[in-house]
Amino acid sequence: MAWVMWFTGLPGCGKTTIAMEVKERLQERGIKVKILQLDEIRRVITPEPRYTEEERDIVYASLAYMGKILAEERINVIIDATANRRRYRDLARRLIPNFAEVFIRAPLEVCMDREEKRDAAFSPKGIYRRAGRRDATIPGVDVPYEEPISPEILVDAARSSPLESSSHIADRIIELYGAV
Repeated sequence: MAWVMWFTGLPGCGKTTIAMEVKERLQERGIKVKILQLDEIRRVITPEPRYTEEERDIVYASLAYMGKILAEERINVIIDATANRRRYRDLARRLIPNFAEVFIRAPLEVCMDREEKRDAAFSPKGIYRRAGRRDATIPGVDVPYEEPISPEILVDAARSSPLESSSHIADRIIELYGAV
């Protein structure tokens, strides 16, 4: 049976970069993976996002369900999404038998610096510049970011390179689920 990994962490921690590297590491071993990148999918689900709690509930439930459907079709999935509330990731855990959280940990200051410099294809620009403004909803600044309590995989993205982090994650995925 296929597995689903939810890559979570603050905006700018390196989720997307590491997810792409993990996919490459796994493909080198003959393991196919589909990445569901929230920032890309959000453009379809909520083309003019407001980032309200209600909207986040819908978007993250949609991601969890997409992961479930793909896993049922024997497609391994990486979900690349902050998911600032545990309940979003917990829903996926309830829906998907082979589910794991991958916590990409990095201090807020590191994330802010990286986010300012990144040139991501789908991620909104200047996320942290909006922090603190009226109606801002930036995870870890304006709204809580609830770290995983017991993630199956943890990497410190401030101390490890994306290549080191992705190699560790790919190895752990194979330990957990084999070469599915």
